[in-house]
Amino acid sequence: MLNVESIDLFYGAARALRGVSLAATPGKVTCVLGRNGVGKTSLMRAIIGHQPIAAGSIGWQGADVSKLSPHARAARGIAYVPQGREIFPLLTVKENLETGFAPVPRKERFIPNEVFDLFPVLKDMMGRRGGDLSGGQQQQLAIGRALVTRPRLLVLDEPTEGIQPSIIKDIGRAIDYLRGKGDMAIVLVEQYFEFARDLADTFVVMDRGAVVLSGDRASMVESDVRKHMSV
Repeated sequence: MLNVESIDLFYGAARALRGVSLAATPGKVTCVLGRNGVGKTSLMRAIIGHQPIAAGSIGWQGADVSKLSPHARAARGIAYVPQGREIFPLLTVKENLETGFAPVPRKERFIPNEVFDLFPVLKDMMGRRGGDLSGGQQQQLAIGRALVTRPRLLVLDEPTEGIQPSIIKDIGRAIDYLRGKGDMAIVLVEQYFEFARDLADTFVVMDRGAVVLSGDRASMVESDVRKHMSV
């Protein structure tokens, strides 16, 4: 469903991505690993359209979407859970979830029960402001907001960052459930190796803006991957 082919990305004169390729398919989790500052978030921003690419292509469901706006990509089923969550602190939980209505047809503008099945705490906090939630609850809200868009590709940028262990387990179970449905491709950026290892069907390791290791979980050599994740 997703085919990223040899993309380059620049911030001014600085080259952030160098010929990066990646694929994601329904019912599978593709994990992107690496230290801070190696280009993982730049790759995610390229996929969702927040940053233009200078070379290569991004294919989604058989079409080249490299030139499409973020909103147009969202309308095609691409959803993003950004690093740092970026929920709206002054809006209620309900209002935050409803911001996910923007790219979906009017008849689908309701919050799926699946969101509350995965994250029951959100149902109990619908009237609370997003900024009053804990970091872990905000992360659940950010994932729930993405699910409201009915995505076929879910892009998660370090969902475990700064999150308490019990909620990390909840997020892991949610990702595993979404994979098991078989109709959604998932791209997961992580620095928490054990979390990524347990969820990954395929993996890509980045260093200095390029892919240095890739393969399926069976071929993953833990020591080689950890070498590119340690500071």
